[in-house]
Amino acid sequence: MALDAFERAEVLTQALPYIRRYTGKIVVVKYGGNAMKDPDLQLQVMEDIALLWLIGVRVVLVHGGGPDINALMQQLGKKPHFINGLRVTDQETIDIVQMVLAGKVNKHLVQLLEMKGGHAIGLSGIDARLLEAKQKDPQLGYVGHITNVNTQPILDVLADGYIPVISTIATDAFGHTYNVNGDVAAAHIAGALNAERLIFMTDIAGILRDKDDPTSLITNISVADAEHLREQGVISGGMIPKVEFATKAIGWGVRNVVIMDGTAAHSIIVELLTNQGVGTWIRGENSDS
Repeated sequence: MALDAFERAEVLTQALPYIRRYTGKIVVVKYGGNAMKDPDLQLQVMEDIALLWLIGVRVVLVHGGGPDINALMQQLGKKPHFINGLRVTDQETIDIVQMVLAGKVNKHLVQLLEMKGGHAIGLSGIDARLLEAKQKDPQLGYVGHITNVNTQPILDVLADGYIPVISTIATDAFGHTYNVNGDVAAAHIAGALNAERLIFMTDIAGILRDKDDPTSLITNISVADAEHLREQGVISGGMIPKVEFATKAIGWGVRNVVIMDGTAAHSIIVELLTNQGVGTWIRGENSDS
């Protein structure tokens, strides 16, 4: 049922305390994987981010693009290969990764943000040595372990009134390019920026007490709780590294982290601008909000 003008006004006034809280604060959003597959949903997410930017939230968008990388590799007759969930990245593959992430995907997201009224600038981890890395494991090839985050280009873009849109490739002192896991890169970037909040947009609701029951969502945990849930086997599989870097981000200076379903309509707006929230909120030991 459509809201009338007075009901819409009431909704806006209820959002006011949350607008006050986040205006001027840095919020890092990690967007990637299956949450990016639906073009209509992708446009809606960019609309939400543009709205946050318009009300003064300093949004930093960090993105991956695994499905797009896989698609181009397959078009070129190259089969993707993974070890423990990490892409084996030889010289040909890192060239593809750079083309897709720093080129196609990055500029597409910038374009969508501009279409929705935001002002955005695309960056990669190579630009101004934003992400420095070393080789993580020789078996993986050009997969990087982040050694430093240079926040100055991000801060400069924010100060000039733009949304930084960052693709997760990195460099080293010898000019090598590395593929970096998007969640890992977002955690490092958010920590280096002392972000108010880091949001991981995934394709599941968050941490589930029963992985087969979407209604068993755990909505609020501390860093200590996260470790206990991992020991109990509640946090398992692909959720383990995500939670690991969520808790590391808090240790590096992020106030709190949310793991949430990025395929749900307007999930970012519900999370930041209402008292309902979505997903699993992981808080630091001294954080009460």
